[in-house]
Amino acid sequence: MVPPVVKQTWAVSAVLINMFAQGMMLSYPSSLLPAIQAPDSDIKVDLNTASWLASVVGVAGIPGFLISSILMDWGGRKMAHAIVIIPGILGWLFIYLGANVTSLIIGRLLSGFTGGASVCLGAVVIGEYSSPKNRGTYLNLKTASVCLGGMMIHILGNFCHWRTVALLSLFPYIISLIITFTWPESPAWLVSRKEFDKSEQAFYWLRGHSDEAEKELYELIKAQKDKPTVIKNSSFNEKVVDFLKKFTRKDFVKPVVIIALSGLLIETSCRHIFPAYASQIIGEVTGNKSQSFYYTLAIDIIITTSAIFSSVLVKMYKRRTLLFVTGFSALFVLFSVCTYLYLVSKAIISNNYTWIPISLFVLYFIFANLGCTPIPLALLGEVLPLAHRGSGSALAGLVMSIAILVALKITPYLLESVKVYGTFTVFGSAMGLTLVVMYFILPETKDRTLQEIEDYFNYGRFKNDEKLNKDECEEDVKMKMIS
Repeated sequence: MVPPVVKQTWAVSAVLINMFAQGMMLSYPSSLLPAIQAPDSDIKVDLNTASWLASVVGVAGIPGFLISSILMDWGGRKMAHAIVIIPGILGWLFIYLGANVTSLIIGRLLSGFTGGASVCLGAVVIGEYSSPKNRGTYLNLKTASVCLGGMMIHILGNFCHWRTVALLSLFPYIISLIITFTWPESPAWLVSRKEFDKSEQAFYWLRGHSDEAEKELYELIKAQKDKPTVIKNSSFNEKVVDFLKKFTRKDFVKPVVIIALSGLLIETSCRHIFPAYASQIIGEVTGNKSQSFYYTLAIDIIITTSAIFSSVLVKMYKRRTLLFVTGFSALFVLFSVCTYLYLVSKAIISNNYTWIPISLFVLYFIFANLGCTPIPLALLGEVLPLAHRGSGSALAGLVMSIAILVALKITPYLLESVKVYGTFTVFGSAMGLTLVVMYFILPETKDRTLQEIEDYFNYGRFKNDEKLNKDECEEDVKMKMIS
């Protein structure tokens, strides 16, 4: 008999491979832009066009988030994950076959759509398909997968033509799509549709029949039985009104704010701008662009290793502890390296010791990838209540897409005008502000079931941390008698 953890890992592997492909998509400008900006390139671009080729994925991410949120509520997590992969496959084909800038833009838009659609959807899938004990590790491995994909692009881009890189980037999407077809449907989604028998079958296939699993399934079904049946044939206006009413509910507003801040934290910690502009950044810091590949590869390896290590730490330490300790430590290191580079630019100190800023950047990315990137991505699969996972993902995704668009769009201009130290100072300041706000509103989610986290946003506390009141006890007895 196959252990539940193996089945969970198999299902989650489709998401992780999709995230690997997303890392390739986000880092692809580091391979594409230097090649087409070269004098002998058959496709000519200026700085403005180059910045759009890098950042247009943020534009495409907006409809990606919106459509995936609709699909995951309407057709289920399995169907949604399969459908959103297809534009990514088409996008890489457009880039591989592209003969002009328009084809490249279309390709980046399509691949950006898949990238945006996969962020929240992938987190929701992991959250619903894995047990509370494994959920944190799987969610953190999303970050490691993205890092690994970025590193793969930097390696391929150094040895292969940019068209060959685009062709090779197809295969992770294809593999992820094949694995998705082997999934059962999400037990949580089936419960939300009042399909309790199918939900039990899918749940037991993924989790087994342990006492913890039985208790979690009971709480999940109980919570949904207590809710009124959703009217499926409501008009468009009724759906709009229902969506707007969500903004009066604390179990919607607070989780969405947390996820929006999480998206801002990811971007302001330079998670996406560094892979996209790695060669330019390292080239300026070292003053030797011919060696930038080796520096970039070394940092990629360290970033990926730290992201994987974070998947271990998340089982040992609380989410809040890991996030804020590593986050504020990363911020201190970042401002230190910015100060050093500023002093070098003013010729106050010598620029002969390039190992100092490189070492500080390495230390920064170690801290950042231990907490600031994986924890926010993990929260995407934890804090949204079941009833709001579609609409909440869409709204938070809109904020995240705008954040990545702005970050990737302004970075080349910042690098040209205020150099590396100024660019990272701008992003670091925003990162610090985001961390401070999150410190006051983020609950601890380690080893909590998704239902317990949902109860927290409804009642302002984790229900199992206090004795149930008399009415709740009586209701539990009734539910047990019914079951």
